[in-house]
Amino acid sequence: MLKKSILLSIAALFIFSATYIGSAIYTLYSKKMISVDPRLKEVSGIEYDKHKRLWAINDSGDEPKLYRLNDDGSIAKEILVTNAKNKDWEDMTQNKFGHFFLGDFGNNTNERRWLTIYKIENPIDIKTDTTEAEIIKFTYPELDGTPVAPDNRNYDLEAFVALGRHLYLFTKNRTEPFDGITNVYKVGDHAANFNAELIDSFKTCTTMEKLCWITSAALSPDRKKLVLLDSTSLWLFENFKGDKFFSGDVSRIDLGIVTQKEAVTFYDDNTIVFTDEEFKGIGGNAYVIKLDEAKKQIIRKAPLKP
Repeated sequence: MLKKSILLSIAALFIFSATYIGSAIYTLYSKKMISVDPRLKEVSGIEYDKHKRLWAINDSGDEPKLYRLNDDGSIAKEILVTNAKNKDWEDMTQNKFGHFFLGDFGNNTNERRWLTIYKIENPIDIKTDTTEAEIIKFTYPELDGTPVAPDNRNYDLEAFVALGRHLYLFTKNRTEPFDGITNVYKVGDHAANFNAELIDSFKTCTTMEKLCWITSAALSPDRKKLVLLDSTSLWLFENFKGDKFFSGDVSRIDLGIVTQKEAVTFYDDNTIVFTDEEFKGIGGNAYVIKLDEAKKQIIRKAPLKP
């Protein structure tokens, strides 16, 4: 009798696990828009130009290039940034004027002291296959050259947005033990050397770093919504004032199965596009979410003003 009970429990657990995994896979793949060209096997940043055409960059190891994608995900055009290096390109964003910013600020070991952002004109205005960038340099004033303690390893970076005349940088937390906090730093959006200014922080979760660390960010065209991306979720911030992104309403959108999701952008104020890297036949796609149709888990509502 006991053996039969154990077998029934195992069967029930198997059915539950299979159902959960199947549901998670459907949650992600029901949003699939296109498969991304295999040459973008480590896509780390995406952005739409003024003609609503999708551009992408690769992570470290590639040339310092931008790639424009066709509607089917194949590569339509390449632009080489001639005065740039791709040491660890991790995200791409643009300001209201259409300038693109390319973040060469990956810092996995928390040992890079000076990081780089390349600023170029909107790719639609680049008539050849090359361009030059304006170079922005920054450092974290907290780093003094001494080794960073494990519980303070929060100087990796894979996400940023442009607002006004500043760039806002959201750290990828690598603390041990993992505390789930992304710090927000601010630097200028023009060529200079900056000390990044710490202005705020937000805790995602502490379940596991690879599930909860931030890998990309995007602001809606009207600058009223911010999203942060991790391996399983979009964190949506609304009704904030100025650059106090975490002061308003916060909600979470489940993205289903865990994949290496590395890039997110807005197509319009209601439409979000994100990508993941391919691994053993899973991923390598771009996905689309309509915010007015998405199921949102409310994390926090901003207090009503009297």
